[in-house]
Amino acid sequence: MARLSLRCAAATIVFTALVVPLPVKAQAGVDAGSSTPLELTYFGAAGWKITDGNVTVLIDPWPSRLKYGGGGHPDDDRPDYARTDIAVSDTTLIDSLISEADFILVHHGHFDHLGDVPYIARKTGAKVIGTETTVMILRAYGIPNDQLYAVGGGEDYQFDGFSVRVVPGIHSALNEKHYHDTRRYDRNTVLEAPLRIEQFIEGGSLSFLARFDRHDILTMGSMNFIEREFVGIEPDILLAGINGSRLGLYEYDRRLLETTGFPPVVIPTHWDNFRLPYGFSQQANIERNILPFIETVGELSPGTRVITPVHLEPFTIR
Repeated sequence: MARLSLRCAAATIVFTALVVPLPVKAQAGVDAGSSTPLELTYFGAAGWKITDGNVTVLIDPWPSRLKYGGGGHPDDDRPDYARTDIAVSDTTLIDSLISEADFILVHHGHFDHLGDVPYIARKTGAKVIGTETTVMILRAYGIPNDQLYAVGGGEDYQFDGFSVRVVPGIHSALNEKHYHDTRRYDRNTVLEAPLRIEQFIEGGSLSFLARFDRHDILTMGSMNFIEREFVGIEPDILLAGINGSRLGLYEYDRRLLETTGFPPVVIPTHWDNFRLPYGFSQQANIERNILPFIETVGELSPGTRVITPVHLEPFTIR
């Protein structure tokens, strides 16, 4: 196991990237001995790479982590973008991290979820599954239709070696619960790429139940969910949105764990300051978001293991 540490002047918090054993799903035709572990890599924000050795899935990949809209760091000397600006992906960084992908799942159309997807989809040829808004943005960037799957929630698609159930979702309650955006792009919308950051609208929100050989992963792209849509899913791995906006919702942590059947493994997602480049300390967000969540999970679901992901450090779940 690898010991990973995040340091600041006040304290050092050490986390361990584990190989986590879990019971194999009761699934006909699965030979546990011949299956490779599931490997997960956290890109920050809601971004992930997940592979079982046969299928590689990217979720909201946004390695560029551009500095826009405030919330940066004085030591970050990269360009500072306004929402009215056109921002360019850091293709050199993306190329160093992503060489291939079979699928890209996009929770919603905001820039920190979709901004790098046009380049990655073109580079890899991956199938992209997202809302019609997401698909219209990608079409504007020239991604061919045969790569694009527009969904609204409720679809359950079988692919070769992988299946995905699309779960209707809801965005985080931002701006002290005043956020609500009903804008959508549809087949009649005319968009000309490159788009300004502000043109990457939410366009509706989704979650995904991503089914691999041995594991079912329920993904979240924000700190909110529609409770009735999660009932009965019961994944063995939950990517749980745990940034601060969840605290404005009624008993969010309890309802999330109960509704999803107290998953054996919960992995926080979208907890970091995603406007900081890799290598900058995330200690403040660890203390603000992750540590209280771990304590709460320990009280509500002692049998659940919480894995704290470290940017770009792969870990495996058996």
